[in-house]
Amino acid sequence: MSAEERVTIVDRNNQPCDIVPRSVMRANGLRHRASAIFVFDKEDRLFVQRRTHTKDVYPGLLDLCAGGVVVEGESYERCAKREAQEELGIVDTPLDPVFDSYYADQGREGGGLRSPGARVWSRVFIARHDGPFTLQVEEIADAEFQTLADIFADDPERYTPDSRKALRGLLERRPLRLS
Repeated sequence: MSAEERVTIVDRNNQPCDIVPRSVMRANGLRHRASAIFVFDKEDRLFVQRRTHTKDVYPGLLDLCAGGVVVEGESYERCAKREAQEELGIVDTPLDPVFDSYYADQGREGGGLRSPGARVWSRVFIARHDGPFTLQVEEIADAEFQTLADIFADDPERYTPDSRKALRGLLERRPLRLS
């Protein structure tokens, strides 16, 4: 494999249709797959991470889930396991798949640049883990557990929009305590 990750591109029905380098996927806003892992502690508080300012999508925003892009030849489940370990240091913790979520935005202006937008099919997982965590410093600036009530009372613009949408879908399927 080359130094750059290759990503499976999918159609509107989440069926594979191409394989391209990650940079091409990002530059053209191509539809792809990702894992989204919501980590709750025993009190139903959610582990929320602040993305570093060097992230290529939604830099500096709060992310309600860990996860990442599914690379060529990888399943959603394998991606979730890899990302949980890389980003949070979580190993040997069950990752429970709940549903698949589609998110698309129109792109954003910022720093004189316009991003082409994100179009992603995410498989949403739940994990129960109270810590400790080993955070991937290249991706996560800081993190803490927060109650769902505090998250919903906060300014939604502080959070990644794809993780907000996936959390709403998760709570429709798996109600949790808000406080």
